[in-house]
Amino acid sequence: MEPLVQAEHILGLHELVTSTADISGILQGVTVFASNAVGQAAGTDINCALTLRRRKRTETIAGSSDKAVLLDKVEQALGQGPCLEALEVGHPVLLDDVATDTSWPRYSSALLAQGCRSALGVPMDLGETSEAVLNFFAPVPGLFSQDVVEVAAGFADVAGSTLRLAIRIEAVELLNADLKAAMASRTTIDLACGVIMAQNRCTPEEAFKLLTEASSHRNEKVRTIAEGILGSFGGRPRTPLHFED
Repeated sequence: MEPLVQAEHILGLHELVTSTADISGILQGVTVFASNAVGQAAGTDINCALTLRRRKRTETIAGSSDKAVLLDKVEQALGQGPCLEALEVGHPVLLDDVATDTSWPRYSSALLAQGCRSALGVPMDLGETSEAVLNFFAPVPGLFSQDVVEVAAGFADVAGSTLRLAIRIEAVELLNADLKAAMASRTTIDLACGVIMAQNRCTPEEAFKLLTEASSHRNEKVRTIAEGILGSFGGRPRTPLHFED
C-alpha cells in the first residue's frame, strides 16, 4: 500500500475511533473504509464484512452492506470458506471463482445464489485475546489480483492497530462501569448495615453477618436485601426487616 494512501487510512480510522460511541459502530465503519479501499484497487464495487471474536464475548459481525453481513453469517453457519481458513492460517485466502473452485462447495453455492462470484478472507492481528478477519466479496471472478490482495492485506494491518486500540478503550470503559457498580453496591450494603446496627445495637461485623444470613435464607443477593432494608427505612417497604428463618 502506498505511504500516502496508508496515511489517509490511518487518519480516517483514527477519526472513526474518536467519533464513534461503541465497538459495533467502529466495526461497521471499518468495513466501509475497507470496501472503499479495496474497491478502488479493484476498479469495481466490493462488499466487505468483518467478524470479531473475543475471549468470553459473543461473536460480532459487521458489514458495509446487508448482503456482506448475510454472506459472512452463512460462512460462519456452514463452517467453511476463505474467511474462516484465513483465521486459521494467518494470511489472506482467496476464493477466485465460485464456479470452478471446489475448496468450499456449499459456500460457493451460497455465494453464487447471492450474485457473488469471488471472495477474499484477510485476517487482522489483534493480539492474544481477540481475532478478526475481513471478508471481501466481488460480483465477478478473478477480480482479486495479487495487487488487490496486497491492498487488502495492507489495509488489514492498518485497521488491525486501530481495532486493537478500540477494543482496549472499550475494555477500560467496561472496567470503569463495573467499578462504579461495585462501589454503588458497597455503599448500599454499608448503609443497610448502619440501619441494622442502629436497630439491633450490634457491631458492623454482626450487622453484615445478619445481612448475609438473610441473603442466604431468601436466596437473594446481599445488595437486593440491603435495598429492601433502605426502602423500608425510608418509608417505602420493599423487603421486611426480619432476619429469622
